[in-house]
Amino acid sequence: MHIIDIIVFLLFTGGVVAFGCSFFKKKGTSEEFTSAGRSLPGWVVGMSIFATYVSSISYLGYPGKAFSGDWNAFVFSLSIPIASYFAARYFVPFYRSQDSISAYSFLENRFGPWARIYASSCYLLTQIARTGSILYLLALPMNVLLGWNIQTIIIVTSVAIVLYSMLGGMKAVIWTEAIQGIILIGGALVCMFILLFDMPEGPAQTFSIAMEDGKFSLGSFGSSLSESTFWVCLIYGVFTNLQNYGIDQSYVQRYHTAKNEKEAKFSALFGGYLFIPVSAVFFMIGTGLYAFYKVHPGGLPDGVGADYVFPFFIVNELPVGLTGLLIASIFAAGMSTIATSVTSSSTIILTDYYQRFRKHAGNRERMLVLKLSSVGVGVAGILVAFAFMSVQSALDAWWALASIFSGGMLGLFLLGYISKKARNFDAVLGVVCGVILVCWIVISPFVHANLAIVFGTLLIFLVGFLSANLFNKRRCK
Repeated sequence: MHIIDIIVFLLFTGGVVAFGCSFFKKKGTSEEFTSAGRSLPGWVVGMSIFATYVSSISYLGYPGKAFSGDWNAFVFSLSIPIASYFAARYFVPFYRSQDSISAYSFLENRFGPWARIYASSCYLLTQIARTGSILYLLALPMNVLLGWNIQTIIIVTSVAIVLYSMLGGMKAVIWTEAIQGIILIGGALVCMFILLFDMPEGPAQTFSIAMEDGKFSLGSFGSSLSESTFWVCLIYGVFTNLQNYGIDQSYVQRYHTAKNEKEAKFSALFGGYLFIPVSAVFFMIGTGLYAFYKVHPGGLPDGVGADYVFPFFIVNELPVGLTGLLIASIFAAGMSTIATSVTSSSTIILTDYYQRFRKHAGNRERMLVLKLSSVGVGVAGILVAFAFMSVQSALDAWWALASIFSGGMLGLFLLGYISKKARNFDAVLGVVCGVILVCWIVISPFVHANLAIVFGTLLIFLVGFLSANLFNKRRCK
């Protein structure tokens, strides 16, 4: 890589880490660390929500999917406005009225400590899987660019992100994410336009090739549950994003950082709606890569995996300076999401676990737990990233893990939120049935793994709801 590209990349990544660390306070409180003092404007929080969503999974995984297949995975993005609306309408006011910053304290109030532990455990497993997948995808372009060992890149990147997250807390994370969000949008747009206008016959050639080869297809509209059809992606997206906006600590914690409820509602809408056009840009990049290498068949070596094609193009086809910018954009996407996972996970470890046994822990003790937890999540993410080195598609692997780990959380929340009659027994019965179903879906060839969250959510809610309404009177006698 050219020295100018290296300078551009190092200036950005070093600047982000330094900016995040600048929020460090020697006498900062755990409340400031976890909620930023409830002082942030809505657009900053919204950009943070957007940047959290646009990880390196999106930046590399989406182009990789479009390059090797079509726009089927884009259907997932179409579900986000639905979740954003429900977040602004119902979730934000609900959580802003709660005393605890934990998204799962409500479950304990409704069903007891086990429900809170169950949901928070699922959340932590999901975040560790997310952190690992993103660390792996961040390492890919640097491996292609500089030939650095992937394991080394993963470790160094994790240490840098954990450092500013641990020192600056939620305020540092959100402000750095807002800046990273702007940079990653700019980088993606630049790359898309270069791809389109670098074709021998101009942008029209890209669209002509893509249309001829069916690259814009949104997937089959058939009824199969074992394939990634349009309906499977859409339904999976609706349930996943309702869970993200409704019970995911990363989002709930951001609702608490806004200076008032109006700003918090705006942040949910802004962050969700912005993702649609940006995700379309990512898929267009993948389609553009397909068309580019079809008219330049010798430009792409044999055996290059789909997730590696975009980094390969960045290294070999972009002008000097832009290569560094694009790599910086990819890092911006990944760093923001990892920082969120680290900070929100450490918050859950403190509020849902440590303070259960140390209710009267002082501020110094709480801050120590938050920082040690941040390091622990970072180490766990590194180990998962090493495991991701053996998968074919990081996006598919992440979607499957996310669906498995979080398959029952939304159903339990909806049961407690909607059904006033549901009690502890109803919730336990629903969760047991839901977990059994999720485990079956994982090993079954008849149902796509992504649907685990859909059927798990529905079964937990329906079993719990029916139990509460059909047997509640009998139990009371």
